[in-house]
Amino acid sequence: MAVTSAALLFAQGAKAQTNLQVFYDFGSDRQHVTTTLEGFYNDNWGNTFFFMDHDYNSKDLNGKTIAPSGTYLEIARCLNFWQDSALAPFSLQVEYNGGVYNGFTINSAWLFGVDWFLHNSDFSNTFNIKVLYKTIKNTVQQVPLQFTFVWGFQDLFGVSGLRFSGFCDFWWEKHQLFSDHNGPLLGEYAETVFLSEPQLWYNIGQHFGVDNLNIGGEVELSFNFGTTKGFWARPCAGIKWVF
Repeated sequence: MAVTSAALLFAQGAKAQTNLQVFYDFGSDRQHVTTTLEGFYNDNWGNTFFFMDHDYNSKDLNGKTIAPSGTYLEIARCLNFWQDSALAPFSLQVEYNGGVYNGFTINSAWLFGVDWFLHNSDFSNTFNIKVLYKTIKNTVQQVPLQFTFVWGFQDLFGVSGLRFSGFCDFWWEKHQLFSDHNGPLLGEYAETVFLSEPQLWYNIGQHFGVDNLNIGGEVELSFNFGTTKGFWARPCAGIKWVF
């Protein structure tokens, strides 16, 4: 599942928005469409972020895609009642993750922790550091923690409308691995997971009066993520519509 995960919109400073992303995943073990509905909204008490992924890979007997194969949700709330103080960059965070893939439940997770927000004067360049206590249902964890880094750079290299954003997650989770680049595996487990999804978007719509439209993509970089062993790089191309 292409998880956009980990709150890319946290890196967009004070600008609230909802957007829809449509990707084609070129990964050798994927090659299907994923849609992501994503939202970020701020208020006087902090901000709320969510995204929902749908992977479209359930096929009929003729090999035609007929339905989503998986759904995954993350929703997070940052609490900050001290936005006018010297501690304004510091927030408390609570988050829920969960979903289902090919009829199998993705174990629900709750995360609690802190977020530290860094930015330049106009919020065009941002960086978040998160340290989160993570508890995953029915899962053994050596260390119940997740470290997350989120970034966003607007008008990259001085190019208006070019945005580079992304995240890195690292956490502990004992899980079984069923395949690697060489094929199926039996009886292997991993204790840690790394996931990163750098994205590059260009606001092509600015050239014809439709600022909502962006083109670009992402590369999912992972190590022992899901049920696949080792390092994987899965490129995706897509469009994004900002509502």
